[in-house]
Amino acid sequence: MTPLWPHIAILGFVTAQRLIELPVARANTARLLSIGGREVAPGHYPFIVAMHAAWLASLWVFALGQPINLAFLILFGLIELARVWVLRSLGNRWTTRIIIVPGEQLVARGPYKFISHPNYLVVIAELAVLPLVFGLWQIALIFTALNAAILTVRIRAENAALESLRR
Repeated sequence: MTPLWPHIAILGFVTAQRLIELPVARANTARLLSIGGREVAPGHYPFIVAMHAAWLASLWVFALGQPINLAFLILFGLIELARVWVLRSLGNRWTTRIIIVPGEQLVARGPYKFISHPNYLVVIAELAVLPLVFGLWQIALIFTALNAAILTVRIRAENAALESLRR
């Protein structure tokens, strides 16, 4: 029988990470709003929350006891390092919502020097790779497709809001 502790450790890490990030995102959102920021396109946000919760729940249901692919686990670890880089680059401007603060300059350090939306690339990679750690390609495929649909809406809204700041 496959021991469950590695699965619990991996999924526990990701779950704890998300639970720790939520109050940070809320605090950053409140701060940005208090200095004149405004939320843009909040209508899609509940779908993002539901999709991420369903992704994590599906992993807890289906991953336990599955063989662990070490190569994908190492890749996931590298993706998490990229996540830290993104979050550190954004600092107290990181939030899970689209908050636009008039007069603020776009972040142009870290991965933002090279690409427009590195956080979304990290999320895309996480949603695809973590299920593959456990051989769950179906979950990777389903949630990659759902995420693509949601990100299409989100990135369009975010880009339009950022463009309005430049005018």
